[in-house]
Amino acid sequence: MNVNVLANAFGPREGTALLVKQVVLVALGIVALAVAAKIKVPMWPVPITMGTFAVLTIGTAYGARLGLITMLGYLLVGALGFDVFAGSSAEKFGLTYMMGGTGGYLVGYLMATVLLGALAARGWDRSVAKLALALLLANVLIYVPGLLWLGQLYGWDKPILEWGLTPFLLGDAIKLGLAALLIPAVWKLVGEAHS
Repeated sequence: MNVNVLANAFGPREGTALLVKQVVLVALGIVALAVAAKIKVPMWPVPITMGTFAVLTIGTAYGARLGLITMLGYLLVGALGFDVFAGSSAEKFGLTYMMGGTGGYLVGYLMATVLLGALAARGWDRSVAKLALALLLANVLIYVPGLLWLGQLYGWDKPILEWGLTPFLLGDAIKLGLAALLIPAVWKLVGEAHS
């Protein structure tokens, strides 16, 4: 197997051991997404939730296929009614929550994960500049279906950009910067460990 994404750079690379590693990575990814969604960092104008950061890093580190499986697993756990999303709660969870204002962004998570995984497989995750561009494109893929869904759900006469875009731009820029620095740094450590 070609070591083209971080998930392939360590551990078994074939056979049953590879399958076990992938199952463990998917399970850990789902847990990481659920935990990150609940982390809120105080910020103005809105708190930063770390769910998008987890999506960006998992999509980049896992690659398109394993990242997509992980995201689908996360959405399935949420659809089954577990409290794994940023705004879900005991009162509003499962498909009811997913079909609300967050629905389009969840679709965007899938699209962003596939894009990041594909670009990471082409080496974009080893350069801060290339990864920053990939992450910016991924953020666009998260916002577009999110905003389209909000517009359909609530009406285009509402302040859709004020609800679903502008308050989050500063926090997303910070998360993008962190991910753009983190992944290439981990690749450097992997390279040094293998040399």
